[in-house]
Parts: sequence; C-alpha cells; structure tokens
Amino acid sequence: MKFWLALLRPGDWVTLLAAAGAVAASFPLFWTGGRAEHAVVRLDGRVVAEFPLAAPRRYTVTGPLGTTVIEIAPGRARVLSDPGPRQYCVQQGWLTRPNAIAICAPNHVSLSLTGRGDNIASHDSINY
Repeated sequence: MKFWLALLRPGDWVTLLAAAGAVAASFPLFWTGGRAEHAVVRLDGRVVAEFPLAAPRRYTVTGPLGTTVIEIAPGRARVLSDPGPRQYCVQQGWLTRPNAIAICAPNHVSLSLTGRGDNIASHDSINY
C-alpha cells in the first residue's frame, strides 16, 4: 500500500479530492425520487379514489373479504387495516415516494402514490 501512496503526486491528490467532491455533490441531485403528491386507491384494478397528500384523511374501500382502511397524512399514505390473512399491505407502513405501492391481494385493493419523479426508476428488494 505504501508503494502506491509514494507514486501519487500533489496534482493526483487534488484530482482525487475533486472527484470525491463531485460524487458527494451529485448524490442528492441524482438519487432523489421526487415528491409524492397523490394517493390512488384501486379495487380490482379500477381507480376508486384519488386524494392529494396535502391533508389528513381516512378512506374505506370494501373488497370481497371486507373493508380496507387507507390513512392519508401530509406527504404520505398507508393501509391502516385490511381483512387479509397475512397483512402484508399493512406491514408496508407509510408510503412516501412516487411509485410506491401497497397491494392487499386477497381483498383486491391497492394503494399507490404518484407525483413528481414518476419517471425515475425506483429500487426495492424485488428488482434489486
């Protein structure tokens, strides 16, 4: 390791520091997903409600198994309760980014967020 450090000249250090600074400065510019602006509730693939994420509210939608409760707060939304057996959509927690989705498959209900940054590819555990 010392051998490589001895080969670096002052100009090399300046270049390395400038490159590190450029990477650090570009990180927040290129890796932000935008802001979610609307919550879209679907039943059997049809949009049944769309709400802005500006004011808090609760919305209920009745599916084949029972009632799913959607909670909306400023800038975020979640599935508060669902009659499904495994509760995966409830365990998703608060959704805050555009294109985030919680699917309550047994009850045929889904909640998704839309807004600025919709065209930016998001990464999650499925497509990682």
